[in-house]
Amino acid sequence: MGVFLQHKKREDYTLSTKVGRLLEPHENFTMKGLLWQGKMNFSYRYDYSAAGARRSVEDSLQRLGVSSLDIVYIHDLSPDNGDMKADWLKHFATAQNGAMKELTKMREEGLIKGWGLGVNTIEPIVKTLQVADPDIFLSACQYSLIQHEADLEQVFPLVAAKGASIVVGAPLCGGFLAGKNRYLYGGTFPPGVQDKLAALQQVAANHHVDLRTAALQFAAAPPVVSGVIPGAHTVQQAQENAASFTAQLPAAFWQELKKKKLIAEAAPVPA
Repeated sequence: MGVFLQHKKREDYTLSTKVGRLLEPHENFTMKGLLWQGKMNFSYRYDYSAAGARRSVEDSLQRLGVSSLDIVYIHDLSPDNGDMKADWLKHFATAQNGAMKELTKMREEGLIKGWGLGVNTIEPIVKTLQVADPDIFLSACQYSLIQHEADLEQVFPLVAAKGASIVVGAPLCGGFLAGKNRYLYGGTFPPGVQDKLAALQQVAANHHVDLRTAALQFAAAPPVVSGVIPGAHTVQQAQENAASFTAQLPAAFWQELKKKKLIAEAAPVPA
């Protein structure tokens, strides 16, 4: 990534990264049980301390060959993290007194422009807003055409009141809303999601709308949302995702979704 960015103007791109895991040399470390296959020359350990956050940011700056970062997310500090489970609050306490304060200090120093959490649940976001001064949150798996009420009702108002913003992760539910036979990143389909997908597809067909495009635009519609990050495996998919944000969808499509209670009545939709 550093080589790619080497000759680009710093103001021409937004650069985000994460802290929370420190890499440690480990020959032939196998990433068993994670999304990434193959071997690495590094293992990792969790570190949400001030020193750990500082080291992680400085290591990233060195590897990338840049002088500053735009956004730093404290990663996976959440009850759904299988490595933490019930102990996530202990890690949160470490981050509250360590990484959060240090990232605020680095923001004041100009090393970063903003920080927040990158998580798949709402509890850590609400808790961070109560105890620290974050700027932005990557809220993944929580705001999509399939499910969005918790973020909409419990998170977005608090984030807006703070003057912060949300980046929506997994707006296609791991490809589920784009025709992929999976839901998010587990091996099962939660009750009701396949029936809801069928209902969404029918309304989309009624109005000649591409459901993937509708899903991306829906995720981007709330005023508190500053970015949407769909995954892409190919250049073509990335181009199609980008084009989806400029497509014009009929107002009647959104009206029918609300009439059939497939999306919340209060959910913002594209103008």
